[in-house]
Amino acid sequence: MRELHFKDNFWNTEVISTAGYDSIIQHLNDGKRTCKEIEDFMKARAAIEEKYAKELLGLSKKVCGHSEMNTLKRSLDVFKLQTENVSLSHLHLAQTMREEAKKLEDFREKQKEARKKVEQHMDTLHKQKAAQYKKTAEAKKTYEQKCRDKEEAEQNMNRNATTSSSKQQEKLYAKTQQAKQTAEEADRIYSQNVSLLGKMREEWLNEHVKACEFFEKQEVERISTLRNVVWTHLNHLSQQCVSSDELLEEVRKSLEQCNIQEDIEHFINLRRTGDKPPASVPYENFYNNQRSAPTRSLPTAGRRAAAPPPPTAENDPLYSTAAEPGYSLIRY
Repeated sequence: MRELHFKDNFWNTEVISTAGYDSIIQHLNDGKRTCKEIEDFMKARAAIEEKYAKELLGLSKKVCGHSEMNTLKRSLDVFKLQTENVSLSHLHLAQTMREEAKKLEDFREKQKEARKKVEQHMDTLHKQKAAQYKKTAEAKKTYEQKCRDKEEAEQNMNRNATTSSSKQQEKLYAKTQQAKQTAEEADRIYSQNVSLLGKMREEWLNEHVKACEFFEKQEVERISTLRNVVWTHLNHLSQQCVSSDELLEEVRKSLEQCNIQEDIEHFINLRRTGDKPPASVPYENFYNNQRSAPTRSLPTAGRRAAAPPPPTAENDPLYSTAAEPGYSLIRY
């Protein structure tokens, strides 16, 4: 199947029509807008990745399992570390996306500047061609009117050839000759304008073909670039998923080393308080305790002896002690 190209399919039968050219330019403008939209999309996605990375980095710094010990503590430390590494990988992804967006922006601006020169040249040709076409149309109109004036003068001279005087015939003849010369001059100007318009048309045809080829080449580059940009963008996202999974795999490996029984025994050895439980508290009946309790005597051992009687002077009365026979509290 024969390939289609711009240069073969954007013509118009009207000389001054620019419909085909305008259709190409509109399509290129739409393509430029698409480049800007994808560029903005990637910048926005980079901002999302950066925000997510920073929030994830902050989350990795928070206390998580501070009171844990032994193998589970080590696993949770790896979990926090790899969470931080995942956040850094997303931050790197955001930077990569910004770089890709910048490349697309540079490509868009480069195409814009290259197109600008061609468009300015084509716009100049279109204006010149339109102006020459208008001038040629006016020259044709003048030429046709002068031809009609010449024919009318000739017919008038022929009608009055036998009825008018010689002086009148001379006037009619002079008028006819003047009309003939004017018509010939109009014909020359009209022919000259048609020839000039033809040259402009040929130049425009050649430049239109070149412009179509240039625009088609730009369109091929644009489609190829956008395709590759999106493809690369998806590759970065896929690589991010792979990198994240590799980092998270380290956490899974650490969790596989988490030994539940070892952690239990570690805690016991570190914080044990004893291996004997308290004895049970018995029930004690109050009355049984009263009946079975032996009579308790006051302890005598260790008591101090009675104080000796104080010494008496020669005239002091004598004091008796409780131990003496005949001691009584009743005084007579």
